[in-house]
Amino acid sequence: MGAILENIRVLWPILAAVWAFVIGMTVWKPQRYCNSIFLMAACFVTMLFVSGLFGERMGYALLGCFLLVMVLLFLVPLMLIINGVQLLKKESFSFPHLLSLLLGIGVGIGEVAAVVFVLGFARDAGMIRVHFIALGLSATVFYFSCLVLNFVLYSVFIGLLPHVMKFEYIIIHGCGLAGGERVTKLLAGRVDKAVRIYHKCRKKPILIPSGGQGADERISEAEAMRRYLLEQGIPEEHILMEDRSSTTMENLRNSKAIIDSRPGGRRTALVSSNYHIYRCLGYAKQVGLNCVGIGAKVAFYYWPSALIREFMAVFLTKKFLVWSLAGYLVFMLPLLFIGLQI
Repeated sequence: MGAILENIRVLWPILAAVWAFVIGMTVWKPQRYCNSIFLMAACFVTMLFVSGLFGERMGYALLGCFLLVMVLLFLVPLMLIINGVQLLKKESFSFPHLLSLLLGIGVGIGEVAAVVFVLGFARDAGMIRVHFIALGLSATVFYFSCLVLNFVLYSVFIGLLPHVMKFEYIIIHGCGLAGGERVTKLLAGRVDKAVRIYHKCRKKPILIPSGGQGADERISEAEAMRRYLLEQGIPEEHILMEDRSSTTMENLRNSKAIIDSRPGGRRTALVSSNYHIYRCLGYAKQVGLNCVGIGAKVAFYYWPSALIREFMAVFLTKKFLVWSLAGYLVFMLPLLFIGLQI
């Protein structure tokens, strides 16, 4: 018991400080991806703290955590593949809907390569290059899986942050329409979330449905949302449409122009699907819009594939791509050094 209490006394201040830092950074600048690294560090410290509660059996607790992580790690590709099959059954066949399936297959191959390395199936000298390639493939999968995991955890985390329901404006991001003029289930989820926030605010804010008219649409996404909002009982004077945008960046830039043109307070909530919030906040920072992001839930079968697409959109931005590849090179340097000796 004395050892357990000692562990608690040592780890508790560290745990509290790390989590306070993570939450503070996330609330202050939620669009920064480095916050996800801080989140992983906080989870690691928490794991040490929980293991410390087992006193002299701390080593066994840590081993249990490690084995649990390994089991979950090997479940990831299976779940991604199952999700990919479900998505193709429920939605139309397209490359974006294949992402979950393809990633599951890729991660699965990397994990098999890791097993080959660990079990040493290529121990003889004639197969040493195969052994080395398996190690390199497994290390690559591990690194990029960590990037995706960080992104997923942080996207979920920022969606769980509480917000004071006191806004002057609520921006609703549009997406494709059904039949060219009706809100889809995905878009309805965003609008419904905005309506719930609207009713929670004591002083009713202005709703800004944002989205232009696509080539295959009869009306703009903003107009479709306006009609939906009126059906939900929102007064027309509390709706200002932004109907000229075609991208998320334009959504935010044009919506900011509407807000800036009006007098009064400018505290703004940005509502979109939960998987989309991180990227929206990043764009909001670029256009100088100070806001908080609030995510609407989506169907579970749709969420993994959508989040993967979001990760790729963020990953391919210049800054994120450069830092990720630089980190990958540093991560792989020891392996590269070994490979040059073979």
